[in-house]
Amino acid sequence: MKRFGLACVAFLFCLAPAFAQDWAKQILEKSTRHQEWVKVKSGDRTLNVFVVYPAVRDKAPAVLVIHEIFGLTDWVRTVADQLAANGYIAIAPDLLTGAGPNGGDTSAFASTQDAMRAIGGLPADQITADLNAVADYVKKLPAATGKLAVAGFCWGGTQSFRFATNRSDLSAAFVFYGGPPQTQDFPKINAPIYGFYGGTDGRIGQTIPATTDGMKAAGKKYDPVTYDGADHGFMRLGMTPDNTNAANKTARDQGWARWLALLKTM
Repeated sequence: MKRFGLACVAFLFCLAPAFAQDWAKQILEKSTRHQEWVKVKSGDRTLNVFVVYPAVRDKAPAVLVIHEIFGLTDWVRTVADQLAANGYIAIAPDLLTGAGPNGGDTSAFASTQDAMRAIGGLPADQITADLNAVADYVKKLPAATGKLAVAGFCWGGTQSFRFATNRSDLSAAFVFYGGPPQTQDFPKINAPIYGFYGGTDGRIGQTIPATTDGMKAAGKKYDPVTYDGADHGFMRLGMTPDNTNAANKTARDQGWARWLALLKTM
């Protein structure tokens, strides 16, 4: 976990601060879907968790959304809202709950740099336990079918891949520009793994060939797609008002289309 998490810290220091997301707040405020904050117990900890429900009559499958290295930002919450708009219960835990100043969560940090440093210090076992607690919670909701996928971005992409080695009942794992777990853990994976990568992101892109070979040797499904010209973080960058790379918006739109199509096959 720390191998890719800390590398992500160094890489993302050059990006625009993720906390400045008024545009994302406006999207959330305009949403007509039911959004709520809930408390989920994870051992002796209590997580702050954001949930969005689709406006459907029948029960819905769920997607566990794992945030970037910046923590649970407003942009991540817009991802959950868009998933709900497409018929899924979206649940996004703040894995920095309790790690912020005075025991706060992501919202308690003064800067993205502070949040990133805290993310780098999260114990791997704690992350797994928290994700399992949230997965158990959402699967038991009266509105849920019990079917569950996981998706994550950057640091969260790495964690979504790793979670697939720890959770046997996942229907799919969606890895957005995150690194793989240890090769020896590939045999533990039951769910198909779908990768989404930026063409300019050599640091993560260089892991794809070995991951492809390792997953094939383990008899596991791994389907990576690389979007030409797109940067690391294109799912968020493609939405930001100050994005200067047109390839990021293209990759973001194509990534969403692919993601939603794959979710329908679960």
